[in-house]
Amino acid sequence: MSQAELTREVARRVFASEFNDSTYTFKESDDERAPNYALLPTGDRANRAFIVGTLTETEDVGDESEYWRGRVVDPTGTFFVYAGQYQPEAAAVLRDTEPPAYVAIVGKPRTYETEDGSVNVSVRPESISIVDDATRNRWVVETAERTIERIEAFEEWEAEQEAPESASTAPGNEYAQMARERYDSPVENYRRDVIQALESLEDLEAPA
Repeated sequence: MSQAELTREVARRVFASEFNDSTYTFKESDDERAPNYALLPTGDRANRAFIVGTLTETEDVGDESEYWRGRVVDPTGTFFVYAGQYQPEAAAVLRDTEPPAYVAIVGKPRTYETEDGSVNVSVRPESISIVDDATRNRWVVETAERTIERIEAFEEWEAEQEAPESASTAPGNEYAQMARERYDSPVENYRRDVIQALESLEDLEAPA
């Protein structure tokens, strides 16, 4: 097993609504090879993300060479995925897949600033796979669980700030602190997104 495989970061399950709000990125050392992290508003860091949704649109937006953009929709919003010559397998999937199709993607968050000064977040895919509806539905449930865990940890940390004598030193609180400083979106918003995502599955299962 290579060193890269040994140190590869866990891919975070995250819904589009939170992913697109993760506009702040950082490194934890000055080493130029240090991993780049997106700060999740629910108080965690993500070097890699695991997303599943409906590929609704693909387009070659490259000039001199192929550079594919994919639009992937989950119950809370839209991910934008970009793959070119440095991600040939992922680019081939975007080129060869006829939307709509369910896809599972592991990739790295990438941010870029627009001309008006806003920050957009996209995915640079390491892999893209065509999956079935059961895989997509399972991802929604598991991502809802992980999101609620992050929200509850964040809210617990906030409660501890109100009682400094019992302040926790548990790992991860530094990211909750960073999220509170960097973002003004209440974590309760993401709890509503979780409910919306789970209700979308119930609607699918409801009899016609």
